[in-house]
Amino acid sequence: MAQDAQKTAISAGAAAGTPVEPGSSPLAQEGDSRLRLDQARVRPQRSLWNNAWRQFRRHKLAMAGLVIFVSFLLITMIGPFVYGRPVNSPFEYDTSQTPSLSNLMGTDSMGQDILARILYGGRISLAVGLVAAFVAILIGTLVGAIAGFFGGFLDGFLMRVTDLFLALPNLPLLLLITFLFGQSMRNFGDDVFGSTTVGIFLLIVIVIGGLAWMQTARLVRASFLSVKEKEFVEAARSIGANQSSLIFKQILPNVLSPIIVAATLEVGAAIITESSLSFLGLGFPSDVPTWGRMLFEAKDYIQMSPHEALIPGAMIFLTVLAINYMGDGLRDALDPRKSH
Repeated sequence: MAQDAQKTAISAGAAAGTPVEPGSSPLAQEGDSRLRLDQARVRPQRSLWNNAWRQFRRHKLAMAGLVIFVSFLLITMIGPFVYGRPVNSPFEYDTSQTPSLSNLMGTDSMGQDILARILYGGRISLAVGLVAAFVAILIGTLVGAIAGFFGGFLDGFLMRVTDLFLALPNLPLLLLITFLFGQSMRNFGDDVFGSTTVGIFLLIVIVIGGLAWMQTARLVRASFLSVKEKEFVEAARSIGANQSSLIFKQILPNVLSPIIVAATLEVGAAIITESSLSFLGLGFPSDVPTWGRMLFEAKDYIQMSPHEALIPGAMIFLTVLAINYMGDGLRDALDPRKSH
């Protein structure tokens, strides 16, 4: 009977593709086979970013926002070269025409093609949002990291400076700075880069980013205060890691999640701020058709030609909405309490 059972186990192991030693007992062979099957069923380990992407894909609105935002980026980058119509060409077409086959988004009060201006202005509006958000996140991360890591007097001083900037009225200050330094930056851009638009672009992104870093600084400071007390930071300090190594190699990679979410939401806020400046007439000049500038030029014709204001307004609305949904999805995906 024992020999028959051993032969049966050997044949079963051979059928399953598992090498079986003739001298081993049937129970040991069966346990070894089950162990190999359990090992084969173990899922491969995923990295933090793979798991975050898996969680992000489950957020349907976030995926829709990502598709819309990437589509707008590609269309505004490639569209002006494909569409090929002039951007600043007054009275090229009939004025205030509704959308048609000849002019897909119609024409404005100056007889210019709205689609051509939407494509060209979208590049500038999106570029302002991305660069201004980068400036804000860079300043906020630097201030928050220094305050949270060193603490003491430096922490108190930097937080009081942050409170001071939070108390400033952003929009009036933006209007004042662009009014006072707008012409100087135009001359600077013309002298250095050969374009007045570049000077205005630098002024707007620096001012918007320089007045939007405070929330990020507070967020990063709180994260640094929490993470710097963890065991792995103490272990790195005990083996002689210097302060820069602790900040950039140990702590900062572990607080990137809230920074990424804040950066995403800051892009939408920067686009709205630039549109507000242009709508008030203190943003880009009239020959640079950003979406906010198009709204400013269409405000007097909204009753006669509502499409002139509705189209750029819809582009701003969809872009900011898509970015906000992306921020919600990233917040959920990078939250370890919601990962499974």
